[in-house]
Amino acid sequence: MSPDPVVDLVRATVALFIIVDPIGLVPIFSNVTSSMPPPDRTKMYRVVIYTGASLLTIFALVGQELLALFGISLPSFEMAGGLLLLLLALDILFRGERFAKPGSHEDSGIVPIAFPLLVGPGAITTTMIALGAYGILVTLGSVLIVMLLSWIVMKQTPRIHSLLGKTGSSVIAQVMAVFIAAIAIQFIITGIRTYP
Repeated sequence: MSPDPVVDLVRATVALFIIVDPIGLVPIFSNVTSSMPPPDRTKMYRVVIYTGASLLTIFALVGQELLALFGISLPSFEMAGGLLLLLLALDILFRGERFAKPGSHEDSGIVPIAFPLLVGPGAITTTMIALGAYGILVTLGSVLIVMLLSWIVMKQTPRIHSLLGKTGSSVIAQVMAVFIAAIAIQFIITGIRTYP
């Protein structure tokens, strides 16, 4: 934890934003919402953001209790979460597209977009680790900022997708995967160093 809470907030927010990666999900957002009228599109985005923010907030508030309940130390969780994130990054790098295209079900706003695409194991792991590293206020602040940024990205999906194109979106996803891998390795190193 840094003496400056603003520095901690920036670190937590950047890490969570990279893991959530709303820009990398632009192709999926576009695929799901392309045939929707604007009011329905806005409603779906709202459901996605509310669901994602609720999930992360729950884990931020009771994350430590969950770890204690199962007898898991934070260093162990950091190492496990780091391995999980590393596998996710390698999957993106070597297999390209992360997810199958979602169908046109009414609940597509919640499953799979809100969970597990926007808020998946990686985001939950990052939130719980941030809780131990930076405290509850910084963690909740980072969740709020990242969900707000994700909302902005979603609202601009048609414009971003047309600007980047399929190739541009793919390149961004690959670059983000490298950052995810770096964060994952740092989680593992920190867990090893602080293991009792």
